[in-house]
Amino acid sequence: CPVVLAPRSSSVAMPPPADIVKVAIEWPGAFPKLMEIDQKKPLSSIIKEVCDGWSLANHDQFALQHADSSNFYITEKNRNEIKNGAILRLTTSPAQNAQQLHERIQSSSMDAKLEALKDLANYSRDVTFAQEFINLDGISLLTQMVESGTERYQKLQKIMKPCFGDMLSFTLTAFVELMDHGIVSWDTFSVAFIKKIASYVNKFASDISILQRSLAILESMVLNSHDLYQKVAQEITIGQLIPHLQGTDQEIQTYTIAVINALFLKAPDDKRQEMANILAQKQLRSIILTHVIRAQRAINNEMAHQLYVLQVLTFNLLEDRMMTKMDPQDQAQRDIIFELRRIAFDAESEPNNSSGSMEKRKSMYTRDYKKLGFINHVNPAMDFTQTPPGMLALDNMLYFAKHHQDAYIRIVLENSSREDKHECPFGRSSIELTKMLCEILKVGELPSETCNDFHPMFFTHDRSFEEFFCICIQLLNKTWKEMRATSEDFNKVMQVVKEQIMRALTTKPSSLDQFKSKLQNLSYTEILKIRQSERMNQEDFQSRPILELKEKIQPEILELIKQQRLNRLVEGTCFRKLNSRRRQDKFWYCRLSPNHKVLHYGDLEESPQGEVPHDSLQDKLPVADIKAVVTGKDCPHMKEKGALKQNKEVLELAFSILYDSSGQLNFIAPDKHEYCVWTDGLNALLGKDMLSDLTRNDLDTLLSMEIKLRLLDLENIQIPDAPPPIPKEPSNYDFVYDCN
Repeated sequence: CPVVLAPRSSSVAMPPPADIVKVAIEWPGAFPKLMEIDQKKPLSSIIKEVCDGWSLANHDQFALQHADSSNFYITEKNRNEIKNGAILRLTTSPAQNAQQLHERIQSSSMDAKLEALKDLANYSRDVTFAQEFINLDGISLLTQMVESGTERYQKLQKIMKPCFGDMLSFTLTAFVELMDHGIVSWDTFSVAFIKKIASYVNKFASDISILQRSLAILESMVLNSHDLYQKVAQEITIGQLIPHLQGTDQEIQTYTIAVINALFLKAPDDKRQEMANILAQKQLRSIILTHVIRAQRAINNEMAHQLYVLQVLTFNLLEDRMMTKMDPQDQAQRDIIFELRRIAFDAESEPNNSSGSMEKRKSMYTRDYKKLGFINHVNPAMDFTQTPPGMLALDNMLYFAKHHQDAYIRIVLENSSREDKHECPFGRSSIELTKMLCEILKVGELPSETCNDFHPMFFTHDRSFEEFFCICIQLLNKTWKEMRATSEDFNKVMQVVKEQIMRALTTKPSSLDQFKSKLQNLSYTEILKIRQSERMNQEDFQSRPILELKEKIQPEILELIKQQRLNRLVEGTCFRKLNSRRRQDKFWYCRLSPNHKVLHYGDLEESPQGEVPHDSLQDKLPVADIKAVVTGKDCPHMKEKGALKQNKEVLELAFSILYDSSGQLNFIAPDKHEYCVWTDGLNALLGKDMLSDLTRNDLDTLLSMEIKLRLLDLENIQIPDAPPPIPKEPSNYDFVYDCN
């Protein structure tokens, strides 16, 4: 008879039920109550239970909220965020609270009004409260208070100026927070309200909080409503905004540039150039360079983003010229080509009084245009009919010829006097280089919502794109000579030049001169060395035995990459929640369980330092429930309308997990690397192929390293393309030893 041993209950701790959360609940004047919340029960019955414990009637007028600084209400939607050990507070319901605050902010007592507005600014961050307050027409009440505020309290201003400033600050804060939830359309505001907000940019310049909120409201108005853009543009001038850039508060500078960017972005095409001219007259670029970029403090991410947006919008002004074809019949445009010829060959040309025949002059022009490196020697205007770069290439050439005349003449004459087929065609090079620079700087593309990749050197000159071209055309000529290139090598030279420019830009030079010196250190020889060190010579590794070895090793390498991806998912990643305004960053964290069976995720107050433990992430998604992983435009959160959702860069970082019938988990990766890691890892979990660029690169690198290691013993031995032939049979087998 088998003996059954009873388990020792003392040594085995049963895990608590998944739906039970242990919390403490506070009530003013009472001792906190410790209780277990059953997440399966309706929230109303839990509130009733708490109210009964303290003998409170009308439990439907109460609600629970977090007792931390957020004071957010707990609803059926967010109750899953309650964690074990959380401290909650029993309080009046959102509807009751909204009604009370609506009445309190209309109090005749200044002190009571101030206190009520302070509470309103705090509570408005919570979407549950905001919805109730907006239902009471609360936003209209706030706008009326702003519109009439100055007149009503004008007499009190002298006596109670600090109090008035605080009241206005809290009113504007509450307004910004309420509008941020996206419940109310921006199109509903009056001109009187806009005038008032615009006036605060000047009137309360010394009050940082009022100025900051006024700028934030103006930016949101411009970005969210075409009608409001028109009204704001009439009320606020660049001249009013520029003094705020000359202060020392980086946050105010950031909001100011954000307003300028918003006005720039939403301006109609015909007004954009006009606005750019105003910015140039007001010396905006040099003010930003002096007071922001070269100020004695680090540039934070939000400021870097706004500078990047301004940089993109400035370069986008070139789009019109970039997409304009040359009209061969337009005499003014043809005169630019004549001017290029005149500057280059003025000394050689015949005096005007010795008028040769028309045929002779035509042949001379054709010869000169050939020397200038145009493809069409007879009618060079035809070279500028491709868009991009269109007329922008001709503009760049003329700028180079006029502002760097010596370098221009040297390049043209140096190449036109060569007879060895190694001449670098200036015209063709300039056109292709302009096209390349437009691609590098993404001229014509909308600024990304997440990028902060600005280049300080573009803020050091009023004609930074043209100066950038002048440096690069000289680099192209130098690289051409170093490569001893002929016209057949044109594309190879352009590839090397692009690599030189990209490598120099990644170092973020602070000035155009510094950029030039970086290029000096990136000669063709140096690029060859870098290429050699970065990748193996493919030609030596294309023989059949090596390809067979690669094929044999590849599954092991792919398995190694798969394990690395899954290990990264186990570590987890912090994702940012994108909303209409980037300044209020909200984060969430997602990680895979060590047994690769469950995804744990949850919201965070701020970006974490290091890994977030599994037990602090309340939500779970079993991997077995995942139906599919979709990317880009196929993601549910990318199908919504709005400028942000159409943004190319955000699209490239978006992916979603689809589960159940309509469940979805939407991600926007912090960068391309994390995007590749997560999409690869999720595909690996689902038993699908890992198709990202990162996997391809990792596979190439690891395969190359493994093959090099295996071939170390074969150094200096030529690997044959085919196996050696089988030798002939011997004439006799006398050397065979007979075992029998």
